Amino acid sequence: GKSTLIDALGMDIVQDGKRLAVLAIDPSSSITKGSILGDKTRMEQLSVHPNAFIRPSPSAGSLGGVARKTRETIVLCEAAGFEVIFVETVGVGQSETAVHSMVDFFLLIQLAGTGDELQGIKRGIMEMADGIAINKADGSNIDKANIAKSHFTNALHLFPMPQSGWAPKVQTCSAYEHIDLDKLWQMVLDYIAFTKKNGYFQEKRLNQSKYWMYETIEQYLKNNFYNNPTIENMLQKVENDLLHNKVTPFVAATKLLDTYKNVLINQSKK
Repeated sequence: GKSTLIDALGMDIVQDGKRLAVLAIDPSSSITKGSILGDKTRMEQLSVHPNAFIRPSPSAGSLGGVARKTRETIVLCEAAGFEVIFVETVGVGQSETAVHSMVDFFLLIQLAGTGDELQGIKRGIMEMADGIAINKADGSNIDKANIAKSHFTNALHLFPMPQSGWAPKVQTCSAYEHIDLDKLWQMVLDYIAFTKKNGYFQEKRLNQSKYWMYETIEQYLKNNFYNNPTIENMLQKVENDLLHNKVTPFVAATKLLDTYKNVLINQSKK
């Protein structure tokens, strides 16, 4: 129900006069490496609104399903005048660190009556959430949604208070019936106002910038290492030695890294 919720909530935002960008991360196949990129087709109203921009991107093996360039795209969208930016993740519960390090508010969307309540409580993703939305709280599912809200609210009390000082809240809603979406959005606005007042909002953004600086350095070094011609020529032989138990993984890695270090030293002398 993520795309339907974004479509309904997004329409409320753009009709309020704001410009909205939606960056939807689509899972890539580990076998074919392809992605369907079909999130936009499920946002029927938002996709044709002049104040909305929707960009599906493949996860392409990036950490936790978050496209590598999502952070830069967020900055670009802000510069282009989009006041609100949604990042929709793959939804497998493994992208919490990467997502949390690039957004101001982290919303976890859950369904009631699917047997997923316990799984949602178990996952470490709940510790990252600034708020939880229980979607499809309509019709015969209302009672189940309220029970799920009680379960999640109780579970949140087990976690220590977040650094922000904000106690995460749980809100039931229905994207299909358009019920309580205004309360859900108000929760987001309340969080932003709260963290701006106590200084955490700016502090978090500075820490995010630091995180992405180190992340960029690591990615650059990794790419530089594997694309080095000497390493490329050597990698297959070392891998074969490892597979035939001639060397341990640690020795194999050390051998490659020492070779790479010597290549850099020789290059610096030229």
